[in-house]
Amino acid sequence: METSKKMAAAMAAVMHYIKTQEELLALQALQAAQGRERPAAIRFWGQSARQSMMQMRNLMQFRSFKGSVFR
Repeated sequence: METSKKMAAAMAAVMHYIKTQEELLALQALQAAQGRERPAAIRFWGQSARQSMMQMRNLMQFRSFKGSVFR
């Protein structure tokens, strides 16, 4: 009984995700047809990379790397 509830919840979550993605694509197509500019997509990998680079620079400024090659 517990497994079927979990499976149903997982399937509902996947279907909801697919539906929202389809709605987003339809909205973007509608805006493109009306001549509006498409909103900029958030690129999470790029944002994460920039955040880690800034964190590394911050640690180097505080000289957290004692005795390493960054000194």
